[in-house]
Amino acid sequence: MANDNSTPKYNIATELVYLDREAVKDNYNAASVPIYQTATFRQKEADGSGGEYDYSRTGNPTRTATEAHLAKIMKAERAFVVSTGMTALDVILRLVKTGQEIITGDDLYGGTNRLLTYVSQYNGVKVHNVDTTDVAQIEQRLDPVKTRLVLLESPTNPLIKIADVRTVAERVHQLCPAALVVVDNTMMSPYLQNTLDMGVDIEYHSGTKYLSGHHDLMAGVIGCRSAQVAEQLFFVINSNGSGLGAFDCWLLLRGVKTLAIRMEKQQSNAILIADFLEAQGLKVHYPGLKSHSRYELHKSLASGPGAVLSFETGDVALSERIVEAARLWSISVSFGCVNSLISMPCKMSHSSIPVEVRKQRQLPEDLIRLCVGIEHVDDLIGDLTNALEKAGVQVKH
Repeated sequence: MANDNSTPKYNIATELVYLDREAVKDNYNAASVPIYQTATFRQKEADGSGGEYDYSRTGNPTRTATEAHLAKIMKAERAFVVSTGMTALDVILRLVKTGQEIITGDDLYGGTNRLLTYVSQYNGVKVHNVDTTDVAQIEQRLDPVKTRLVLLESPTNPLIKIADVRTVAERVHQLCPAALVVVDNTMMSPYLQNTLDMGVDIEYHSGTKYLSGHHDLMAGVIGCRSAQVAEQLFFVINSNGSGLGAFDCWLLLRGVKTLAIRMEKQQSNAILIADFLEAQGLKVHYPGLKSHSRYELHKSLASGPGAVLSFETGDVALSERIVEAARLWSISVSFGCVNSLISMPCKMSHSSIPVEVRKQRQLPEDLIRLCVGIEHVDDLIGDLTNALEKAGVQVKH
């Protein structure tokens, strides 16, 4: 659904809650967006003309309202909601033809790496994995003819590296006008970071994470800066039937309304937890710490550091004991929900990346990732303290 730039602009926390009622197809003025749980729509004309909707694969009023709301908060020309975050990336990758190239990072979500490996092996697409924190490395791989996508994560998952998104977008568009810059903004959410404002062409999210917030929904979100790119993506979504169902659209819309209060609480907890872990002498990866090499750069790109952090212990067995000793922190993949999660990426979310590739990309096998929830921070730190001590770490109180 296209974004109407003529509507009043409010602070992002307000925009998350406030729905443009003109985007809601409802004759009864329901306070909540109605769920149009239907596959088809009756038509008045024999040729099927005259109705805005005919088949929910192509469009549904609940999806229309959800996409319009997301386009607004992402500052997108048009937004789409699909079945999962990986579906969102798959739809975007349909823009890449055989013989073209993708430049992306060397620290990526495991599912992203898996899908990119597939397109490189079966679709004849060359994928370059570089350190995207170094703009020069991206520039070295740019080809005005072959480069189709430059795909970034910032912060990256799980090493929390920060790319200079604004500079990358500027340089790519200067050197390769036909290339598209794409950012997976799931780690920040639209509440903390807006990459389309930085010159990025496509921003996407796993709606399963912060946008939903409760891990009761699978969804993907795509926001486009131009109508031309949006039309290309809509053609794919309509063709392959990956648009999000009406009930899941309603769940996603409900989750988005509380994003601000959830993120503020999760982030404030994460800052204190990162301070606690760093005080124990552990190597902590978190852009809210001044010790992070790109602390100032991240501050210039986002309004906060988010609620995902990782740390190294120096010993795989020690990390395993810490993870298994935690009680409040559930051992689980994913992030962004109200409950706090703990995991070892190399054994779970990133285990699909071959060991030799993880070693080449300097992804520590002992790395622990924390996805901070909304619980009381004293309880979370207390549980981490107990887990560290049970694992054999002498905790500084």
